[in-house]
Amino acid sequence: MLRSLGVGIIGGLVFQLAGMPLAWMLGPLVANLVVSVRGVEVRIPERMRELFLGVLGLVLGSQVTPALAHRVLDWPISAALLLLGVFCSTALAAAWYRYCGFDRVSAWFASAPGAMTAMVLMADKVGGDPQRISVAQSLRVILVILILPPLFWTFEGAAPADTASVDRHQDLWLLLILPLIVPLGRWLRLPTPALLAPLFVAVALGIGGVASLHLPGWGMNTMLWVLGCAIGSRFKGLSGRRLGRYVWQAGVATALALCVLAVFAELIHRAVGVPRDVALLALAPGGIGEMAIVAVALGLDPMFVAFHHLLRMVALMIVAPLWARWLSRHAQSDRDD
Repeated sequence: MLRSLGVGIIGGLVFQLAGMPLAWMLGPLVANLVVSVRGVEVRIPERMRELFLGVLGLVLGSQVTPALAHRVLDWPISAALLLLGVFCSTALAAAWYRYCGFDRVSAWFASAPGAMTAMVLMADKVGGDPQRISVAQSLRVILVILILPPLFWTFEGAAPADTASVDRHQDLWLLLILPLIVPLGRWLRLPTPALLAPLFVAVALGIGGVASLHLPGWGMNTMLWVLGCAIGSRFKGLSGRRLGRYVWQAGVATALALCVLAVFAELIHRAVGVPRDVALLALAPGGIGEMAIVAVALGLDPMFVAFHHLLRMVALMIVAPLWARWLSRHAQSDRDD
């Protein structure tokens, strides 16, 4: 853990000196990814990752105010476009993975944008390749995180929030109730309970005007640093050559998915009126936690983004078991090829 955090500090400083966006998330992520592939043992304990995901949930939920309620009426339109876009982008990415030699089950579940653990377990039960799916899923999330912030920075001028210059803090006592909130989320069987349980609590407190968490600049950077290290340290045991092949396959699949989703993001922009970068981030095929980090750090309407990623996750959890059963009935054709 200390090695991972130390490497993350070096990566964060390098990215900050280079003027890169989201330096304290992307720098630790890339640095841990590089040393992990080279065989260095780096790891962030799951409990520690969940703790900082809970902090992110409180920060995210604190963005909600009573004035937000009237906007929810527009979200069913964007929700419908999101679901259609997810289907089209997943089908295109699955076709690419089939071309790369994946079996039918692995191709579809490697392409499903979210709920990685559930996708791996479901696919394993019907004959998929768990390692291929988990690596493809993880690489997709990392590629989306690495691609979108510089893209917004270059073409939209969406510079990241200058967290270093922020010196405000409010209702920090909310951090003390995290050990109570997260177990409650597990008991309620929420997806990603470490993120969503604190988020819902913060939303309720924010709408009621009770409390609203705002971290000082060093607190935001600390959160980004730890979560960036946690994402980047997932790839131990992969050789550089195998990783290169997987990155190529996942890179093309991610690019195809992003191109399709960019079209649907433009439709959401025209139908609902949200900015293009917000719409694209809401549809981007990354994890809800990772996309929430990007939204908060870039100041891109994090509640709109989180709502759509939560909807996508719920839809996947409903559809995936049915799709897995259908694929299992057609798996024999793959074995005959």
